Amino acid sequence: MKPLKTLIVGALGQLGRALQADFPDADVVDLVEGAKDGVLDVSDPAQVAEFAWHDYQLVLNAAAYTAVDKAETTEGRRAAWAANAAAPATLARVATEHRLTLVHYSTDYVFDGTAELHTEDERYSPLGVYGQTKAAGDIAVATTPRHYIVRTSWVIGEGRNFVRTMQQLAADGISPTVVDDQVGRLTFTADLSRATRHLLDQGAPYGIYNVQGSGPRTSWAQLAKEVFRLSGRDPGEVTPVTTQQYVEGREGISPRPANGVLDLSKIQATGFTPADHLEQLRDYCESDRP
Repeated sequence: MKPLKTLIVGALGQLGRALQADFPDADVVDLVEGAKDGVLDVSDPAQVAEFAWHDYQLVLNAAAYTAVDKAETTEGRRAAWAANAAAPATLARVATEHRLTLVHYSTDYVFDGTAELHTEDERYSPLGVYGQTKAAGDIAVATTPRHYIVRTSWVIGEGRNFVRTMQQLAADGISPTVVDDQVGRLTFTADLSRATRHLLDQGAPYGIYNVQGSGPRTSWAQLAKEVFRLSGRDPGEVTPVTTQQYVEGREGISPRPANGVLDLSKIQATGFTPADHLEQLRDYCESDRP
């Protein structure tokens, strides 16, 4: 009898690519065409019913709609609810029916950012559509017995992201304005994937686990200044502004939590220590340039 397999849903995103390194034998599907093994539209009941779930024991759901501002539009709202709420609910039902372990990835956006430190048991209080859909997905996933909800923030990996944007601006001689009153810590996808592997290998109790980089809390502006310094530009070329100043005159900007710092004590108690996010940032900036 063949051993049961692992399935990565959302294989083309930053996290999906990192998970493939730690789960090299996994089958991969995405919600768009182009993945190695094809497409699985979990919003299509026929596709879900026909899929060979009996071949699997573990599903890693890295798929998500992450366009925070576009989620506030009519079209974006529908797409966000489909990917972030309806799809995880379908996977949760499948996991229960086939006795699968389901790993799902959450975000600090399910909170309003008023707490000094976000714990796993904090009540949901999302500010915008993106956060609302992610909270709904969390609630759905929690209904299946064998689940891990890995809550993270400020994700950086392979592909387009905040750090790569700042590197490009530095290379192009552009001096940006960046908000300085939203604080958190970066989470690098390699560390997030490593934490996922750890939870599964250790057989950690099912439930919610916060995972983000360790080290000091920083603002987006502080991180931008550090990227500029690492790129050989004067950090003083980055102008810090408040969120209110940044959004003034701009339309369609979704509200963000002011504080995205997560309590890491629960994941640390399992024997996993996230790497310092500023040290990871230096390594990341030195590894590749735009």
